[in-house]
Amino acid sequence: MTSRPNTQIELTPELIAAAAEAKAWPFEEAQKIIKRYEKSGYPDSILFETGYGPSGLPHIGTFGEVARTSMVRHAFRVLTKDSVKTKILCFSDDMDGLRKVPDNVPNREMMASHLGKPLSRIPDPFSNEYPSFGAANNARLRAFLDRFGFDYEFASATDYYASGRFDETLLKMLAAYDDVMNIILPTLGEERRATYSPFLPISPRTGVVLQVPMIARNVQKGTITYEDPDTGEHVETEVTGGKVKCQWKADWAMRWTALGVDYEMAGKDLIDSVTLSSKICRAIGGRAPEGFNYELFLDDKGQKISKSKGNGLTIDDWLTYAPTESLALYMFQKPKTAKKLYFDVIPKAVDEYFTFLSAYQRQEWKERLGNPVWHQHYGNPPVLDMPVPFAMLLNLVSASNAENADVLWGFISRYAPGVTQDNNPKLNELVTYAIRYFNDFVKPTKKFRPADDVELAALKGIDAQLATLPADADGNAIQNAMLDVARGIERYQDHTKKSPEGGPGVSVSFFQMLYEVLIGQERGPRFGSFVALYGIAETRALIKKALMGQLA
Repeated sequence: MTSRPNTQIELTPELIAAAAEAKAWPFEEAQKIIKRYEKSGYPDSILFETGYGPSGLPHIGTFGEVARTSMVRHAFRVLTKDSVKTKILCFSDDMDGLRKVPDNVPNREMMASHLGKPLSRIPDPFSNEYPSFGAANNARLRAFLDRFGFDYEFASATDYYASGRFDETLLKMLAAYDDVMNIILPTLGEERRATYSPFLPISPRTGVVLQVPMIARNVQKGTITYEDPDTGEHVETEVTGGKVKCQWKADWAMRWTALGVDYEMAGKDLIDSVTLSSKICRAIGGRAPEGFNYELFLDDKGQKISKSKGNGLTIDDWLTYAPTESLALYMFQKPKTAKKLYFDVIPKAVDEYFTFLSAYQRQEWKERLGNPVWHQHYGNPPVLDMPVPFAMLLNLVSASNAENADVLWGFISRYAPGVTQDNNPKLNELVTYAIRYFNDFVKPTKKFRPADDVELAALKGIDAQLATLPADADGNAIQNAMLDVARGIERYQDHTKKSPEGGPGVSVSFFQMLYEVLIGQERGPRFGSFVALYGIAETRALIKKALMGQLA
């Protein structure tokens, strides 16, 4: 996501016409906002909000929410011909009380001594650079969002509560206390109902965010009274000025109302919470925002990714092995489908990004607005050529045992004359990523298997066919030569397919065998294209090693 979403949009008649009929999900979401104001007319500015809980380190899910919201914002700007001001507010609930110490932070013993206190009042466990744990994690989030070029404003719950920004709406919440309780209480168990209050006072004695029932409330004075759970003392406190915070469902509604939020998406696990917060929002005179519920990211074991557990991928994990554009693509694709977010999804995401990017320049506007790269680059995707897919680079590293980029570039330069590290820096990035990814994830699991008699005969036939081809044969010629060998071997004949001559086609098990025996992996990209990149002579040498039993 390299093009900033707040840059001027070039609105052509073709783009405007195609956008009006576009079916991509960001356009469908943007249409909700248009419908929201079709009778009343637009306010001065449309506010998009994303929420962040800084109890753990920022993770990819946090980034995904901002990325997706930015895509909806851009679609809205196109649909409205950029005639309405828009803003994204990234809101951090850093006044939330720390319920448990995250597994992935240092100084956990120190953190444990501050359980229950607002995140913004707990010392920074990482260093003395920031005034609090909340501030440290907020800084990490902002640094990453800035790195991606997002256009947003950052907001801290602590700042908004303490500055009085929420005071007017908190007083409305106090006035509508009974209505709010009637919305929430039926959703709680008996024990929780006895202690629930939409207001959580901050104890002036301990600094802990208290979950205690209210003994009394005074709408005229703007106060609540509670019993100190340790001393039994009755304490009266104002609901304004940062002396309390709201329970999070009430807090969400209060925030929507106070700020006039027009759009906010949330995870599928928060569907019931969105419903309740929307009811509270109406009870205090607000209007719930538009939005949708996206599916959750899962780790390699199928478990929901958690900030406190630190499972799944971190932002830095992904960017260690792949370019930023691949991550933005992964966020765009199928947001309402649960997806695994682990290291093995990275290569496919990288190659899909460049496939979509290559297709974009050939497409009409209708297809372009359904192409992910239009959304992730805010209508201005770059023009670049990627002659070697990432998956093929991984196989090249595997076959050549390359330890540095220069070795790989020797193969690339022969395969794609004129392409250099200087004139294709993006490919040079992929070379570095491929070496890193191979060493960390492919190499440890790489396992060759010996060929049986049928496979040895197939390999000898391939070697003989390759010997007849010129050194500069392209991938199609090489692929066809290998297919000719496979068609004559009963094991690899697929009678559900037809060869050009009308005989049986070739089973995928043929190419799986080649990868398992020659590369030590279960699968890979089109093998003929790989041979063209790696070299016919080099591939024949690899086959010779397999025939002699030197690989397995």
